[in-house]
Amino acid sequence: MPTPPSGRSPLRSRAAGALVRRISWGLGDQAVSSLTNFAIGVVVARSLGGEEFGVFTLAWVTYTMALNLARGLASDPLTVRFSDVSHASWQDAVRQAGSTALLTGGVTGALALVGGVAFGGPIGTAFVVLGFLLPPLMLQDCWRFAFFAAGRGGHALVNDLVWAAALVPAMLYASEHRSVSAYILAWGLSGTVAAAVGFVQARLLPKPGGTRAWLRQHRDLGVRFTAENLSTNASGQLRMYGVGAIAGLVEVGTIRGAELLVGPFLALLMGMNLVAVPEAARVLRRAPHRLSRFCLYLGGGQALAALAWGAGLLLLLPDEVGVRLLGSVWEPASALILPATLSVASAGFASGGAAGLRALGAARRSLRAQLVTSAAYLIGGLGGAAVGGALGSSWGVAAATLIGAVVRWAYLLAAVREIAPSPITQASR
Repeated sequence: MPTPPSGRSPLRSRAAGALVRRISWGLGDQAVSSLTNFAIGVVVARSLGGEEFGVFTLAWVTYTMALNLARGLASDPLTVRFSDVSHASWQDAVRQAGSTALLTGGVTGALALVGGVAFGGPIGTAFVVLGFLLPPLMLQDCWRFAFFAAGRGGHALVNDLVWAAALVPAMLYASEHRSVSAYILAWGLSGTVAAAVGFVQARLLPKPGGTRAWLRQHRDLGVRFTAENLSTNASGQLRMYGVGAIAGLVEVGTIRGAELLVGPFLALLMGMNLVAVPEAARVLRRAPHRLSRFCLYLGGGQALAALAWGAGLLLLLPDEVGVRLLGSVWEPASALILPATLSVASAGFASGGAAGLRALGAARRSLRAQLVTSAAYLIGGLGGAAVGGALGSSWGVAAATLIGAVVRWAYLLAAVREIAPSPITQASR
């Protein structure tokens, strides 16, 4: 058979095309998800002001804590061990993982309810509302990971489009009431609609009682992935709580405002992460010697893109547009663009190493790297807040994220050397 002019075989060209399609679905899905979150943050910031936006932020980081717990126990082991497997194996795994996600949402939701009742006031009401919504939100996220594990990223994109469409009338309702709880309810109920649609798309239901079998079979990964995810989220949550205690809720809202400014780029970063582990697992199964190179391209590309996005914000975004987006939050948040950009760039580079470690099932090394990163993040974020408020906290986090990227890549290269010579190592000889 003659070789195509490009020098690639038809089989390799088809494989490359399939990879591009899977990555495109990941980017498209996360673009919808992140831009939806960005829009919610903008509306809340403009409608409620700095202090109430700080309350919304505390509820948001609590949601992300529950999300990372559910991912560590359910979604992450699913993508590592059930990507590129038979449909029957995938179905059985998704039933058990979905059951685990629902139960995780139920437990964390109950804790949020109890905490909200005990705390009282606007913060307490926000947490009570959040508590009822966590189970379906955890399931909706599990559907997304399940679809990407099966190479059906289009289903995940459709599911998030359903969430975005349902959010429009819900936000119109919330804007009439103008309270933190109303906005949380609007966002959560629209996500519940998407979770219900996931049943139709997957054509299966979570398996009652499947959680026990799932946790037993995958505890080697689940325990460490959960600890890793929770350390990531706990450091972020404790940072926000700590900044609130040290510098006030307005400073918390300022940090969240800066995060919203880099939010559209985070759509790219998180979209790549959705497909990174399944694709790294495929590379490992088919060509183990290419794993470190794949991860280097993945992380390096994301870091360069983050720097380009930050430069665009600093040089091209007029103050008038910023004020229209964030209202009174814009001026203090704009001062955090540079350290926020550097943090995201380091996180992008680190994500390449993280994908490789997870594909290898090197949960112990991955956990160690994350614990170092989380400790540095918390020290830098709180120490910086004590010295310079939101700006000091942002620079402390930027330094910590860079340290975490270096540590994660050191662990990945050590793990790769145990299975095959690393292309990076070979290039240096």
